[in-house]
Amino acid sequence: MEDLKLGTIESKFADIIWNNEPLGSGELVKLCQEQLEWKKSTTYTMLKRLCERGIFQNENGCVTSLMTKEEFGAAQSEKIIEESFAGSLPSFLAAFTSRKSLSEQEVDEIQAMIDQIRQERR
Repeated sequence: MEDLKLGTIESKFADIIWNNEPLGSGELVKLCQEQLEWKKSTTYTMLKRLCERGIFQNENGCVTSLMTKEEFGAAQSEKIIEESFAGSLPSFLAAFTSRKSLSEQEVDEIQAMIDQIRQERR
């Protein structure tokens, strides 16, 4: 996927698809008219753009995602860590926690993830 960034409007459009898929392209046009006040041509232009970027597909008038919202978020996170922290998750976490304190619950959740990864590797 060449571009993992979505602007504000692209994100709203993507959420409509993720929240309603699979959906017909006509239904998508109707939802975009109701929620974004878009014309049919605007909807199809945006759909084409995000299909070309490998996020969604429109086959025979049925619009579906090629990746879930969670998969998209994970791919974005990986790209940010790769580009900004030379691929180092510990460096990312150090930078993140230097500006935001983690709650005890968040620390426990992260520790549980680490413990699970260690257990799976054994």
